Amino acid sequence: MIETWLNKVNWSEDGLVPVVAQDAATGRVLMVAWMDHDALKLTWQKGEAVYWSRSRKKLWHKGEESGHIQKVKEIRLDCDGDVILLQVEQQGGIACHTGRASCFYRRLEKGQWVETDEVLKSPGEIYKK
Repeated sequence: MIETWLNKVNWSEDGLVPVVAQDAATGRVLMVAWMDHDALKLTWQKGEAVYWSRSRKKLWHKGEESGHIQKVKEIRLDCDGDVILLQVEQQGGIACHTGRASCFYRRLEKGQWVETDEVLKSPGEIYKK
């Protein structure tokens, strides 16, 4: 049975909603991802971010491979009900699979994308397979 609060979300035709993950302490946007009903419910239950991977077509517990779990401090829904904001505590200080603190590490300067954030840990070290 779906909880009433889940019915307040304006899900897209494919059953997804975009999610913005923001550092609860600094306000910095760390990443944008997607959730389905199950991902949002699990996020609420676990207190850790669980997303829907569109490329893998499955639930993805953030940090399941890297250890960079997002501890959820607050869940918010925007005025139209079609975007979720997660205020998180990013474990290990790395949210991006590139080894950076944020997925938004490029800034447009004079018509060029410039990488502004350093790699904190190489992806090879993070994702050992």
